[in-house]
Amino acid sequence: MQLASNIIKGSLLRRYKRFLADVELENGEVIIAHCANTGKMTGCAEPGVIVWLSQNNNPARKLKYSWELTETEAGHIIGIHSAKANDIVDEALLAKQIDLLARYDNIQREVKVGSNSRIDFVVSNNVEQCFVEVKSVTLLGENGIGMFPDTVSERASRHVQELMILKQQGHRAVLFFCVQHSGINGVCPADEIDPAYGDIVRQAMAMGVEVLAYGCELSVAEIKLTKPLSWFASLSDAQQAR
Repeated sequence: MQLASNIIKGSLLRRYKRFLADVELENGEVIIAHCANTGKMTGCAEPGVIVWLSQNNNPARKLKYSWELTETEAGHIIGIHSAKANDIVDEALLAKQIDLLARYDNIQREVKVGSNSRIDFVVSNNVEQCFVEVKSVTLLGENGIGMFPDTVSERASRHVQELMILKQQGHRAVLFFCVQHSGINGVCPADEIDPAYGDIVRQAMAMGVEVLAYGCELSVAEIKLTKPLSWFASLSDAQQAR
């Protein structure tokens, strides 16, 4: 996924009201940027970190700048625009870069399922349909383990329950973690933050819902899905594997 060609660098002053951030640009100007991330953003939004912003000169937009990337003191690059995980996965599906999903030729996004829900992707061929829910991972724990979610999320648990229903109906169902953090090399549920989510994911796995995690290559020019990462059902499993 190509990022805007006019991306600019700044220093984060603060994030507030969830969707707003004050950023000091390299020329000393302080601007307000839109933050397209509903999570807690632990480790991604510390005052003083380098941030990268895209610009939109449409006069109808309330805010000209959008926060795209964080560069941490450790040198890690993080994609903080969580909704763009779907665009990253979409490109990878089209290019058949995800081996376990490469057999599908038809790709649909934001498909209605049930009475009042939508699934991120339905991919299909002449034999089967596969339902895919995508989550963006940016929370880095110890030893390179990424965790999801970074705050309590009933919505995320509900999405897993929807995958379980689809699996019960005989469909293939996949929970896909798109890791937008260059320092993460494995993923597990964040049980200490949201134990209900970890429980529901393990229940889903037990009944056949598949879990995939892929890392990304991140730069100020583009973000692209690269390689599968290890998935662990719990942090203790990840620690034992290390």
